[in-house]
Amino acid sequence: MLLSALLVIAFGLTGAFVQVPYVAIGPGPTFDTLGQAGGTPVIQISGQQTYPTSGELRMTTVSLNDQITLFGALGLWASGRYALAPREEYFKPGESDEQVQQENVKEFQDSQSNAEVAALRHLGYPIKVLTQEVVAGSPADKVLAAGDRLLDVNGKPIAQEDDVRTALADTKAGQTIQITFQHGTDAPRTSPLTLAANPDPKQAQGFMGLQPIDRADVPFDVKVSLQEVGGPSAGLMFALAIVDRLTPGDMAAGEHIAGTGEINEKGDVGPIGGISFKVVGAREAGATVFLTPESNCAEAEAAVPDGMKLVKVTNLDSALAALDDLKAGRPGPSC
Repeated sequence: MLLSALLVIAFGLTGAFVQVPYVAIGPGPTFDTLGQAGGTPVIQISGQQTYPTSGELRMTTVSLNDQITLFGALGLWASGRYALAPREEYFKPGESDEQVQQENVKEFQDSQSNAEVAALRHLGYPIKVLTQEVVAGSPADKVLAAGDRLLDVNGKPIAQEDDVRTALADTKAGQTIQITFQHGTDAPRTSPLTLAANPDPKQAQGFMGLQPIDRADVPFDVKVSLQEVGGPSAGLMFALAIVDRLTPGDMAAGEHIAGTGEINEKGDVGPIGGISFKVVGAREAGATVFLTPESNCAEAEAAVPDGMKLVKVTNLDSALAALDDLKAGRPGPSC
C-alpha cells in the first residue's frame, strides 16, 4: 500500500508539474481591422482622405501554448477545443522562444507591408522598387544599401521587382552592367557592377547580390497598430481594410465578416495554418462570413460551425468581388 501510494503521488506530481514536448493549438483572439485595438485604430492612414466604414473585417489568429504539463495537455485535448501537436512541428531544434517570437514578428511586419503594396497597387497608386537586402561580399555590397531605390538596371527601367530579374536574364558572370539607384533623398547616381557567378547552379544569369522588393510610392502613411500578434496570415484582411478606408462606399456594408490568408505584393492569397480554429474563433466573435484561401477550403469545410458561410478567395481582386456579391445579395464563390 505504501508503494502504491508513493507511485500515485509520483505520478500526480509528474502530471501536474512536468512539461511534455507538445503544444496545444486552439482558437485565438480576433481583431476588427476597421476598428480599434487597445484604444488605437488598427489601420491608421495619415496625409490622405479616408472614408467612413461600417461592419467588420475581422482578422483571426490561433493560440499556441508550448508550456503544458501532462494533466494540462489531457485536459485541453479532452475539451475538444484544442489539438495537440509535437513541439518540433512549431519550434526548430535548439530554437529559443525568443527566436520564434522574432520570426513571427518579422512575418507579421512583412504581411503588413505586402498588404499595403497590394492594396495601393489595386487602387492604382505608383510602386517603387527598393533594395530589401544586400548579400555580404557580393557585387552589390559596398555599392548599395538596404532601402536604396532601384531606378535602372542594365539599361532597363525598373518599375516593379520583376523588372530586375528581367534586366539580368541575358547576363553572365564577369559581365559589367550599369545600375542607377537613389539613396534616401540624394540625387540618383549610376555605378558599374561586375556580375558574379550565380550561387544557384540552376540559374545561368549573372549575380548582383541583392533582393528587390516592391513598395508603394505615395505621399501618405499607412500604419498598422496591433501588438502581440505574429505570423503572415492577416495580410488579406489588412489589404481589404486599407482599400475600404481609401475608397468611397462601404465594403462590409454593416456585416460581420472575418477571414485569413497570406498575401504577396501582387495581391495573390496563399494558404495558412490553423484555419479549423480560426473559423471557430471568428464565429464566436460574431462573424457570419469567412473569407477562405482556396487551398484551405477543404479543411475549413470540415470544421465550419453553424451559421458561418465560407467564401473562397484566390487573390485580393477575388475577395473584393466576393464582398461586392455579398452586398448585392448574390451568392458569390463558396468553398
